[in-house]
Amino acid sequence: MASKNQSSMRPSREFVAIQKIENGVVFLKNGWMRRILIVGGLNFDLKSEGEQGTILSSFQEFLNTLDFSVQFFIHSRKVNVERYLEKMRVFYAAEKNELLKIQIDEYISFIESFVSQNDIVSKSFFVVVPYEPMHIISRAGGFLSFLKTGQKSTKENGGGESMQEDIRQLNHRVDQVSSGLGQIGLRAAPLEDDELVELFYNLYNPQLTERDTRSPQEKTGKK
Repeated sequence: MASKNQSSMRPSREFVAIQKIENGVVFLKNGWMRRILIVGGLNFDLKSEGEQGTILSSFQEFLNTLDFSVQFFIHSRKVNVERYLEKMRVFYAAEKNELLKIQIDEYISFIESFVSQNDIVSKSFFVVVPYEPMHIISRAGGFLSFLKTGQKSTKENGGGESMQEDIRQLNHRVDQVSSGLGQIGLRAAPLEDDELVELFYNLYNPQLTERDTRSPQEKTGKK
């Protein structure tokens, strides 16, 4: 029975292109590497027309400075507010003022009623910074091999001077992207191992409720 279950799970594992996550770096099965940055947002609609034009021009200049591709994506998840409600119940139990207790109780009831009728959705903004080591690209067999992202590399993602240099190059790109976004007023922070695991868990399980209720601004430390 165990072997049958393992056999049925094999296609799911093969579908995931990730080999491992280590020190904030996502190693793909084909030997390529990625780092993911979470980015705070801007209230673009609240900016004046002149400010909007400046932001767009700065963003265009930022893209023109890059000599590598990046991917922007938005992750929307249904937020689980139960942890917040539990905290409010603790406040309710500890409150001595009866009037405040009534207000807290009514507030909890309002949130529970609102959530039962409306989904609370959080949006997180990310930038994916790629790096494809040249020694792996050259072994893959030419230009068309760029399309074969599922192909395994002949080189293990282990230690060695070559691997360390690849990681340095990737981190240099991360610094370049972070600096460019910072000039626009967008604060970016690379995700660490636990955050990457949770992100991919949520991406591969979209039917589940988001476990981390922090906003992008909270994760990047932006007020």
